[in-house]
Amino acid sequence: MRLHELLEQSYQTLLKHAPGARVVLLHPRSRYRSVVIARLLNAPDVCAYYYAMGPDDISIESFLSGITHDVANQHPTFGRHLDMLPAEAWQDKRLLLETFARDISELSDGPFFLVLDEYDRSDSADPVQWFIEQLVSLLPEHCTLVINSRTLPRLPWISMIARRSAVLLEDDRLISNDFYDVPRDGEQQLEVFALGPGFVLLNGKMIDTWEGHLPRLLFFFALDRPVITRSEICEAFWPKLDTDQAVNVFHVTKRRLHKALNMDVLVHEDGYYKVNPRLGVQYDAVDFVAQLMEGRDENNPNRMEAWQRAIELYRGPFLQGHNDEWILSRRQDFQAGYLEALTAMAKQRQEDGRPEHALGLFQRALAENSEHEGLHREIMRLYTSLGRRSEAAAHYLKLVDDLKRQGRKPEPETVALYNEIMA
Repeated sequence: MRLHELLEQSYQTLLKHAPGARVVLLHPRSRYRSVVIARLLNAPDVCAYYYAMGPDDISIESFLSGITHDVANQHPTFGRHLDMLPAEAWQDKRLLLETFARDISELSDGPFFLVLDEYDRSDSADPVQWFIEQLVSLLPEHCTLVINSRTLPRLPWISMIARRSAVLLEDDRLISNDFYDVPRDGEQQLEVFALGPGFVLLNGKMIDTWEGHLPRLLFFFALDRPVITRSEICEAFWPKLDTDQAVNVFHVTKRRLHKALNMDVLVHEDGYYKVNPRLGVQYDAVDFVAQLMEGRDENNPNRMEAWQRAIELYRGPFLQGHNDEWILSRRQDFQAGYLEALTAMAKQRQEDGRPEHALGLFQRALAENSEHEGLHREIMRLYTSLGRRSEAAAHYLKLVDDLKRQGRKPEPETVALYNEIMA
């Protein structure tokens, strides 16, 4: 195949997958990353804005200063909301996030790309990594963030893919498994289960010598990203301790983790920690997301089998029983993938003429997340189609009561559906 055809395939792959994701990573292994970026920026039918990370982008302030300056040259009013903030407001990271997201939302009324090139220049900048991770959930739906990097960014890609927030592209290939290149074969075999209470098997034997929950959670945290820094660990686990205290507790926890598995589980290279490559790791969260990716492939003839395997792999909420901030965030991501799989299966059962089975699947989804009002509407429709109108009405009235206790009202679509049923 000719070079220009390969380049065009890579570019079309980007355009195909971008609408369904908040973030597209052009994987470091991609040969045509920079050429695809150039093609995107010069396409007459595409709206795109560009910023190349600089060596000074090691703080949130320097990053915002640089990107607002460069993008303002492409869109003159960009950054006006940040410019109106008083000096003292720049100490509030959350306010900066919300204000910057507002500026981004005003770049275009239609779909557009925001390209962050040379992203690896921010590898050592924990504040910038945190800022970009938090920004993803605040991006407007018509914006796709494209990251071009020579290294795999320190973002929680597995859970972001579970929520459909991110896709990883290697030229014209969508990466659908083995997201961090973690070896599955090694001197020691680990089976890791995070979907549910969270436990680990070493060579088929349950590990129960953790000396508390922190060493075990530290291991799960290390699997969350390609690599992690000590400061990221301390911020996630001991944010209220001063730096020296947090570092001391970290080293104690790390020693207990290594003692539990009788080997160095975390290795330190070039300023980062990662899971020892001598370990062969089978991780249920990775397998779960890989099945989601197969189910999302419209050209896959075995989509329903993939959705079913994803449902079976989800044994419960991520690290059930723990409520650390980073755990709650991942829990929501994986739950979103689980609900997607249940909903896809339920709709297929409806098409197959099996409404009772579909109803059961929607009810399972609702048991996982009762605040998902779209699921309530699906159940009301199914009750009605089964001739159980009174149950549809009762379901709606119970929903209204539950929302009222929370100081909320049902969405207009839900009210309209109820009125239609009762008519």
